[in-house]
Amino acid sequence: MRTALFDFELPPDRVALRPVAPRDAARLLVVRPGGTPELEDRAVADLPDLLHRGDALVVNDTKVIAARLRGRRIGRGASEPAIEATLHQRLDGSRWRAFVKPAKRLSAGDVVRFGDEGKVCFLGQLDATVEAKGEDGEVALAFAFHGPVLDQAVDERGAMPLPPYIRRAPDERDRSDYQTMFAQMEGSVAAPTAGLHFTDALTSRLEARGITLHKVTLHVGAGTFLPVKAADTAAHRMHAEQGSVTAQTADALNRVRRAGGRIVAVGSTSLRLVESASGDDGVIRPFEGETALFITPGYRFRVVDVMMTNFHLPRSTLFMLVAAFCGLEVMKRAYAHAIGAGYRFYSYGDACLLFRP
Repeated sequence: MRTALFDFELPPDRVALRPVAPRDAARLLVVRPGGTPELEDRAVADLPDLLHRGDALVVNDTKVIAARLRGRRIGRGASEPAIEATLHQRLDGSRWRAFVKPAKRLSAGDVVRFGDEGKVCFLGQLDATVEAKGEDGEVALAFAFHGPVLDQAVDERGAMPLPPYIRRAPDERDRSDYQTMFAQMEGSVAAPTAGLHFTDALTSRLEARGITLHKVTLHVGAGTFLPVKAADTAAHRMHAEQGSVTAQTADALNRVRRAGGRIVAVGSTSLRLVESASGDDGVIRPFEGETALFITPGYRFRVVDVMMTNFHLPRSTLFMLVAAFCGLEVMKRAYAHAIGAGYRFYSYGDACLLFRP
């Protein structure tokens, strides 16, 4: 499909720079294709009333790391240009793939020293060698530290990797704001943002309603923010992300489906992982590995019936996914309504609850 079909105009003032408090006070646009009404303005706190007893929520328990590092190139002449790196995929105990700016100032073999400005760090300097350069500013970095020591060094020096459309510098408040209440398994460089809306009070009400909650893990990479540059969606390459669905979770979700309950994916990450773990027979199986599933209109959903998600960028893979879920024209009407009604967009913004036609 032509990428231009997924474009729309978004006023800059619709981009949320901070989340609302409490988290479940965010607005929720309910989208029921072909329903009466098709669009309904609600709040996230209403979620228990919008689902049925026996439904199952699937949340992503990944934890965001402080993956944005600032440093300088060293050891090549008097010039030491500033470098910003956003880690996005761990290769092993000491190596990461990262997006760097400006990439043109780095070559294979260069050393980047990441600083600790404004922080008292337990560890010494953090150096990384550029092993290789790829496309779109991507490089492979080999760090001088390994394993938990490297993790600590990154946490001490790094900042939360806010998406580029939140046009302000990350601060200490973002270390909690940009983390879901389910965050447990470290490894993401972007939050599964639909999960940001949940609170203890909301999960308690869901449980009392007879709606179960199940955790999966998908470590979100910075590639999720890359725009689709290809004129046709078929030419776009998704970055692979590491995910896991345990046998216990797969069995529980299969039982829900057999009993007539619905699978409700909280966020695109949960949806893509559960769909990756499912066969054509609609059975969810244990999964451990990478997924690069790219969902566009025409995709046949295997197991997910309902999806909760935030509002996404024009021409993004995420808007393509919701268009596949509800229909492109339906989602264009929904987004036009959201813009006109003052909904807040993107990671810290409001949410929508999508039902399959």
